[in-house]
Amino acid sequence: MCGNNMSVPLLAEAVTLSGTEKETAAVIFLHGLGDSGHGWADTLTGIQPPYIKFICPHAPQMPVTLNMRMTMPAWFDLMGLSADSPEDESGIKKAADSIKAIIEHEAKNGIPPHRIILGGFSQGGALALYTALTCQHNLAGVVALSCWLPLHRTFPSASNASKNLPILQCHGEMDAMIPCHFGAMTAEKLKIIVDTHMISFKTYPGLSHSSCPQVKAIIIFLIRILLSTAN
Repeated sequence: MCGNNMSVPLLAEAVTLSGTEKETAAVIFLHGLGDSGHGWADTLTGIQPPYIKFICPHAPQMPVTLNMRMTMPAWFDLMGLSADSPEDESGIKKAADSIKAIIEHEAKNGIPPHRIILGGFSQGGALALYTALTCQHNLAGVVALSCWLPLHRTFPSASNASKNLPILQCHGEMDAMIPCHFGAMTAEKLKIIVDTHMISFKTYPGLSHSSCPQVKAIIIFLIRILLSTAN
């Protein structure tokens, strides 16, 4: 069955890497602030199993308070990067709904939610976490790189996620933009939302706000999770 991508705005413009065999799984990966889907598509091409579709949408252009209201690709507005900074609640929820629309589209076109992984880096990783935890479907897992959990005070009551949702967190120990302790606090929060043994939090000595060494962990996670949920 062929769906109409035009009915899902983010999907219509997304970078989509089709599998070389019958696609039985999908990874939706969300880039960071100021980036585009092309940046991560180039990285993911090198680790793509033949049966997995990769979807790398582009964030919309919007003014970002943190960057002096400059317009740039962003999933939602950022007012600050401290633990007590105000958050763009309506923007976060709107962005999550746009990602859930992609999940629904893939489900209607033959890839069930339990074979879909959400992933992202920095702001994209934050949105991936929030979306997966509030999604009505049980997803295959989440890859959250160098990020945090938005609207963390609303959890666990805001969660619709299965207690068995696998989550891979990776964070550089020298990350000055999103400090590693934010990742550690997020991991602790996640332990009251999903079962503790489903959370893997990996840190990388000497790594700043970057993703390169984390790709190997993504490969292992994808293969382990998607093989365990094979049709």
